[in-house]
Amino acid sequence: MNTKIPKYLKELIDSKEGLHLDFKFEVSDYSKIARSLVAFANTDGGKLLIGVKDNGNIAGVRSDEELYMIQGAAKLYCRPAVDYYFTTWQVGKKSVLEITIPKSNKRPHYAKDDHGRWRAYIRVKDKNFVANTVMIRVWKNLENPNRRPISIQFKRKEDFLLKFLSTHDFATFSKIRSITGLAPNIVEDMLVDLITLQVLNIDFDNQGRAIYSLNNQSDINAIIDKLSIL
Repeated sequence: MNTKIPKYLKELIDSKEGLHLDFKFEVSDYSKIARSLVAFANTDGGKLLIGVKDNGNIAGVRSDEELYMIQGAAKLYCRPAVDYYFTTWQVGKKSVLEITIPKSNKRPHYAKDDHGRWRAYIRVKDKNFVANTVMIRVWKNLENPNRRPISIQFKRKEDFLLKFLSTHDFATFSKIRSITGLAPNIVEDMLVDLITLQVLNIDFDNQGRAIYSLNNQSDINAIIDKLSIL
């Protein structure tokens, strides 16, 4: 009996779980697998290996029902539906499902959380987190050709924020509120516009908390001059 792992599959498993790869011992819950599909589609795309344990050992898929659950989750438990394609790998008598989810151009995608609420998810390293409203609005801006016009009015407080970020690696939402003294909704509007303009980056730490940084720290004066004439 040939139990040799195909070279491609072995290299994929050896690369370990991360931003673009997740191992699933089994698929037994539509909502949970939908969150993984949505997180990959909303972020940079990725792969699910079904029938692989967290330690990389191959357990094999239980039955064809697991593929049917992927199909059902992608179509019925994701809004909008998530595109994917699959490959089946044989390792002796066991099989592994490779589910590939491309980065979507229909973001944001939503899946239900444990309380039945529709949430947008993102992939951060090897975990899935709920996306914040700033990220959701940026996605809508980027994917919608008829998005609302940039409405930022450059003022002293925005100037102070950018200069703060020119000497600090990042700032959280609460820190930005403290720096600017602006109301939460005004801070959110400002961040959405600055990220859409590619002036700021939005990233996420290991707990899924959003952090904001300058896209180009070496040219802060040019950024300020550019925003001043918008």
